[in-house]
Amino acid sequence: MGPMVGALRPSERAALRQLARNELPRLYALARRLGGVDPEDLVQESLLRACRSFGSLRDLQAGPKWLTTILTNTWRDWLRKDLREPDEVPVEEDGPFSLYRTIEEEDPYPYSDTLHVDVLGAFSEHDVREVLQRVPPRYRVALVLRYIEGYSTTEVAEMLERPPGTVMSQLHRARHRFEREMWDYAGESGLLVGAAAGEGRGQREVGS
Repeated sequence: MGPMVGALRPSERAALRQLARNELPRLYALARRLGGVDPEDLVQESLLRACRSFGSLRDLQAGPKWLTTILTNTWRDWLRKDLREPDEVPVEEDGPFSLYRTIEEEDPYPYSDTLHVDVLGAFSEHDVREVLQRVPPRYRVALVLRYIEGYSTTEVAEMLERPPGTVMSQLHRARHRFEREMWDYAGESGLLVGAAAGEGRGQREVGS
């Protein structure tokens, strides 16, 4: 970023460096959540683009969102082929998948009074990141920006340059896909089987 920073005025250079320093950990975390590319390369390329267009940033208070938009668009450029592929989310014959309903039906913690909380508690941060990577990119980006980064649906639509209705539809499908992937991942990884067995043994020992 050195040559690009050097082309800026001293005040702009100082402002950009401070903004980048403050936002770097969050940008790197965002790059890891989006996945599909090397996060360090993605952040570096995004900061280079930020240098080139720093003059377009009128309000430094909007800097974090501005950098998020740049990083997201850079990521989309790198994955444009994947993002143009046909819809990868199959239509569920029995309707959208519901993790809440499936947990109640399967009852993986028969001795628990806080069933849903216990199931979600079985997932570590690493597990959640792995599940997120199973969601197709076009849905993952909206999911990350809305529910992890905390932007409103309108802001996400602006960042992705999509109609709000399209983003709302993608978020709806993304949530159901994420829930199904969570359940499938739990089964494949043995998260609930081992935990439920331990829970049952503990409860029986206490009650005996």
